[in-house]
Amino acid sequence: MAGLSPGEPLPVERDLARDLGVARMTLRRVVDQLVAEQRLIRRQGSGTFVAAPKVTQRLTATSFSADMRARGLRPGGHTVFARTSPAGVMLAGLLGVPPHANVLHVRRLRMADEQPMALEDLHVPLDVVPGLTGQDLEDTSFYDLLATRYGTPITSGTQTVEPCLTSAEEADLLGVDAGAPAFLFERTSRTSDGRIAEFVRSIYRGDRYRIVVDIFPQD
Repeated sequence: MAGLSPGEPLPVERDLARDLGVARMTLRRVVDQLVAEQRLIRRQGSGTFVAAPKVTQRLTATSFSADMRARGLRPGGHTVFARTSPAGVMLAGLLGVPPHANVLHVRRLRMADEQPMALEDLHVPLDVVPGLTGQDLEDTSFYDLLATRYGTPITSGTQTVEPCLTSAEEADLLGVDAGAPAFLFERTSRTSDGRIAEFVRSIYRGDRYRIVVDIFPQD
């Protein structure tokens, strides 16, 4: 799908599943997710098309803990769950690993001054963080652990931000009403050798968070 341009239709399901080497049921789930994320568009009677890219604004990437401290807030966190499973097609593409590679998925409720600020889903190739558990990430920065325990500090990353509405599950954990405005952050981070170390999807409360961008004139 990466080779298709905005507005181009997806190949028929049978051919696409064969080309990607996945089951048609797996492909349907991936396509449904991409439609939900507005990366693909379904048109009744016409098919499924690649969506036009959204306007993006580059931001400086920092860890949640560093971000909260910079705002004068005390960072904290609670691990909701931690589990290991094969990456699958979608995460494999994001993390640059084979679909069968094991990935650690940790969901954390991130706190600021003991109040819920964000719900974070962290995905890390297991061979990057052997032995890491969800308990290790209670009230601890993942970036700090990467640097101190594993000797692989994050040196670069790509992050997107867009508005969203909280689901019922997200709202319950964040302490807001279902459908409350929020920010969706998605980040892919790399180590000094260019390896992808994480993919993170975070929902930030819209009533607790705002984005500040430093702008510099260009010739």
